[in-house]
Amino acid sequence: MRIGLVCPYTLSRPGGVQGQVLGLARSLRRLDQDVRVLGPCDGAPPEPGIIALGNSVPIEANGSVAALAPDPAAQLRVLRALWDESFDVVNLHEPFAPGPTSTTLLIERAPIVGTFHAAGTSASYRYLAPLLRHFAERLAVRVAVSKDARTLAASALGGSYLTLFNGVEIERFVAAVPSPTEAPTVLFLGRHEPRKGLGLLLEAFAGLDLDARLWVGGDGPATTELRDRYDHDRRITWLGRITEDQKLQRLRGADVFCAPSLGGESFGVVLLEAMAAGTAVVASDLPGYRNAARPDVDALLVTPGDVAALRSALRGVLVDPGRRAALVAAGAGRAASMSMDHLAERYLEIFDGLQRAHGGRSGPGGRSGGWFRRRPRITP
Repeated sequence: MRIGLVCPYTLSRPGGVQGQVLGLARSLRRLDQDVRVLGPCDGAPPEPGIIALGNSVPIEANGSVAALAPDPAAQLRVLRALWDESFDVVNLHEPFAPGPTSTTLLIERAPIVGTFHAAGTSASYRYLAPLLRHFAERLAVRVAVSKDARTLAASALGGSYLTLFNGVEIERFVAAVPSPTEAPTVLFLGRHEPRKGLGLLLEAFAGLDLDARLWVGGDGPATTELRDRYDHDRRITWLGRITEDQKLQRLRGADVFCAPSLGGESFGVVLLEAMAAGTAVVASDLPGYRNAARPDVDALLVTPGDVAALRSALRGVLVDPGRRAALVAAGAGRAASMSMDHLAERYLEIFDGLQRAHGGRSGPGGRSGGWFRRRPRITP
């Protein structure tokens, strides 16, 4: 089967949606499927099998910044790629994000599966819901990565949704060479903005009277202010923006991964990645993170924004090897149950059903029907 996976965000930078799209493509290929990933790339594609659609531009949305490609040149590349590739089925991740996914939704004639990742609030859903509901009818199947993502999409668009977990590529994390450490080490990865809670983690860590280390990955609008405030603490290493391989190595090397986010997390796949890497997890007790981790089993989850609770949880895991080992063991089992290979099998079942319902190819470019032909529908 010829499958197209379309990502609205630049594939040149690590990100939750990007990681899911690329990982799903790799797992589907291991199932002998012919897969292409379409998405923006700021430079050369990061791996084979990607059709680059041009550079991205940063756009502020829902309290964060997304690297999207809404420009006309990128949309022309989308049109050309869809015609040339003649997909049997197309999977759009965040179908209504400006750029490649929304363009594909408008013009692609193969069956379309829409995967919804976002949770919390959405300005576009709030103001454009009636229009988006109309175009959502072009989706043959709607998938949400969590209950919270399903709630957001359904409230704006209506319709029925399959809920499929985000997946993690276990083998890549197990095989990574751990970064060396000098003492028990905590790792943070994420954009340096208030929503991700880095300032809270730094405050909590500053109050730890332990011989420990903190690795801070990523950057963002708060980087300069936070570095200036905590630059005196030599236990802290500022990594800056790191590559995917470096992320794997840091996750493998750290003793604790900390995700102190304040909200807006749909699933928390990075928690699963830490578990797959054999790293204990301390995180905020958010609905999205509970989709990935069971409280006090796979991870210690604390009240969002509570610096004292975060400091206490970090201390407990860092000084108690037995507690840390129990979290690691439970987390490894949790990650294995949500592997990317399992997820790919679920998606392939959906794609196979659509291909059978679609009745094969015909017409120009190997597709049947007109530009806005209604899709065959599978009832979840």
